[in-house]
Amino acid sequence: MLHSLLAAAALGTAVPLAAQPAQEAQGAAPQTATTPAPDATTEAPRKRIDIREVAIYGRRPLKETGIQRTVIDSTALHENIARSIADVLAFNSSIFVKNHGRATLSTVSFRGTSASHTQVTWNGMRINSPMLGTTDFSMIPAHFIDDASLLHGTSSVTETGGGLGGAVKLATAPVRERGFGLRYVQGIGSFRTFDEFLRLTYGNDRWQSSTRIALATSPNDYPYRNRDKKENIYDDDRNIVGTYHPVERNRSGVYRDLHLLQELYYDTGRGDRLGLNAWYVDSYRELPQLTVEYGDQSRFENYQREHTLRSLLSWERLRSRWKLSLRAGYIHSRTSYDYRTDRGNGVMAQMIRSRNRTDTFFAKADGEWSAGERWFLTAGIAAYQHLVHSIDRTVSAPTEGAADGSERRVAIGYRKGRTELSAFASAKWRPTERLGLSLVVREESYGTEWAAPIPALFADWLLTRRGNLLLKASVSRNYRFPTLNDRYFQPGGNPDLRPESGFTYDAGISFATNPEKSWSLKGSAAWFDARIDDWILWLPTVKGFYSPVNVKRVHAYGIELQATLDAALAREWQLTLDGHASWTPSINEGDPMSEGDRSVGKQLVYVPEYTASLTGSLRFRTWSLLYKWCYYSERYTMTSNDRTLTGYLPPYFMNGVTLEKRFAFRRLDLSLKGSVENLFDEEYLSVLSRPMPGIHFEFFVGITPKWGKKAGK
Repeated sequence: MLHSLLAAAALGTAVPLAAQPAQEAQGAAPQTATTPAPDATTEAPRKRIDIREVAIYGRRPLKETGIQRTVIDSTALHENIARSIADVLAFNSSIFVKNHGRATLSTVSFRGTSASHTQVTWNGMRINSPMLGTTDFSMIPAHFIDDASLLHGTSSVTETGGGLGGAVKLATAPVRERGFGLRYVQGIGSFRTFDEFLRLTYGNDRWQSSTRIALATSPNDYPYRNRDKKENIYDDDRNIVGTYHPVERNRSGVYRDLHLLQELYYDTGRGDRLGLNAWYVDSYRELPQLTVEYGDQSRFENYQREHTLRSLLSWERLRSRWKLSLRAGYIHSRTSYDYRTDRGNGVMAQMIRSRNRTDTFFAKADGEWSAGERWFLTAGIAAYQHLVHSIDRTVSAPTEGAADGSERRVAIGYRKGRTELSAFASAKWRPTERLGLSLVVREESYGTEWAAPIPALFADWLLTRRGNLLLKASVSRNYRFPTLNDRYFQPGGNPDLRPESGFTYDAGISFATNPEKSWSLKGSAAWFDARIDDWILWLPTVKGFYSPVNVKRVHAYGIELQATLDAALAREWQLTLDGHASWTPSINEGDPMSEGDRSVGKQLVYVPEYTASLTGSLRFRTWSLLYKWCYYSERYTMTSNDRTLTGYLPPYFMNGVTLEKRFAFRRLDLSLKGSVENLFDEEYLSVLSRPMPGIHFEFFVGITPKWGKKAGK
């Protein structure tokens, strides 16, 4: 009840909208309450009872004034236990997912920016690596996330600083059922792939507990046609009469990922809730050989390991008009990378031995206050303490005094700590029924450096209640400080790097209409323009290694489109279509770095100008069919945008289809699901020389026992 009261206060309305929370984001048009759909795990009811229509009115939430947000549907998150968040975002948004291969590094980027310009939070705690500034989304199982949303451009300032492109918000939620619960899913797929997921839950009026376990293993030795190699065809006289591209297998791509997530919540019943979240990752992954490598697989060992613990304690107090929350967290991560090779004597010699350890301590306090129907005030402060130890025993040096010329290993690296502070305050005001204004001011510091104040101004205007036609606009300034690797990595770190900074402008329109009971349509269109100074870019040096420098200016601009259609085709048929598209030029407008620099005026590397995605689901009783499609235009691999053999990657599209059948028995619910990925066996590359799989399959069995669970309040 307290949650409902606070939501109503934030909306600036006295109407209890908890009866239909999905309408909070809509305008004031009336909505119709209809008979709820049957549970997905049970057969459709034989009888239908029509109830009287009830019109429910609501106002636009003040908290969302002017925000450009994409909410990922929970059914997309939990569609497949084998999916990572990277896979979900590729098919359900317009942002670019850069994938180094199956079960390898995957990063995302907004609006023509780089992966380090995307900030990622988990239950309010930022989880970007303090060394790299990025997040590996292939290490985040989709079944471990209950709520996911994207904050585009300026909107990211409301969540955190440094998101020059945007921010990804990930969160978990307590179970909504009483009693004990269990769900187990087993997946078996191509390339001897096994995926397992187990969730144990318990809930009552006070306590909520959830334990999730996910394990994925595979030799990952999929076949592919190697377009980077050619084999000759000879006649009987050894004359070359033709050539062909050989079919090879992905070499050294074995992986084993284990994830454990324990959550515990306690509700006092008086508006206070305590929470504990602990997420442990144990990963072993071999790094597949490139398509241009010719060496014998048995003569190389190339693998990485990761052990990461993310833990969080939280306390929330809810009252009718205000909310207070405190969080404290700790992240520990150890990653190792080893590369060994046979030098010809049958003994594997250590060529690279890299070890990295990071420890992050986190604390955050937030407050919200609804001052009547026209004002909504928020403020918060967050602190991070990073401790990083990076060491690489790669460099060889002659052993002093040794007559045989033997070598010894020399360790290089750095050990650094950095404190980061971020504080913000915001005021949201609705002077009239149609107009909403919001001002956010954020201040950040990294170590001893302070950014200039980061302001963001948002506005929205309801043009008409007919179709809930809403205009949005925003402008903000933002900063991103160099990462620890940018400044201290050995060799190549540049301690003189300046922070990246820039202004971002957004304008857009959204609508949501439901003229007929049988269907509804909503969508949005947004234009953005960002100019970023001192863009950080790693470039090769004459000494043979890379080093970061500040490029003078990058101009990123474009258009984003989104639309969702829900339609009841017949009495028991339901169709949902969700589409996204974007046009994102990202141009280097800096000064030439040298006389031969041809990058000025060109698109940034690995930034597609066009992206698009579409998902469609068709449901009939206990059957469901899902189709997924995504498209990326060509990406350049050279700053000069030369269309040489290796200077660009051709455009590609991906297709996938899933068919599921659910059964309801007396003592358990059962689901059978078949999935086909890369439906049309597309040959493609996401990253140069990184092979990708063709068509592949996976079959899933889900079991949910019935132990007398009851729906929570």
